[in-house]
Amino acid sequence: MSIVIEPKTDHESYLVNGKEVYKNSYNHWFSPVELTTQERKAFELYKRTVIDNKAFKKHTKATYKT
Repeated sequence: MSIVIEPKTDHESYLVNGKEVYKNSYNHWFSPVELTTQERKAFELYKRTVIDNKAFKKHTKATYKT
């Protein structure tokens, strides 16, 4: 299974396999639709390697294979 993460708005909202994940007013990442364990782990990896990385000016689409 592949997990695709696409930025909607850098540092604010992303699509994980079409499910929106966004940063709420408390600066916590939230998804109104429950993510699978693999989707959650892939998003955490994307967050650590791309979102939290100051070297990335513009975030790109990423595909993770599980």
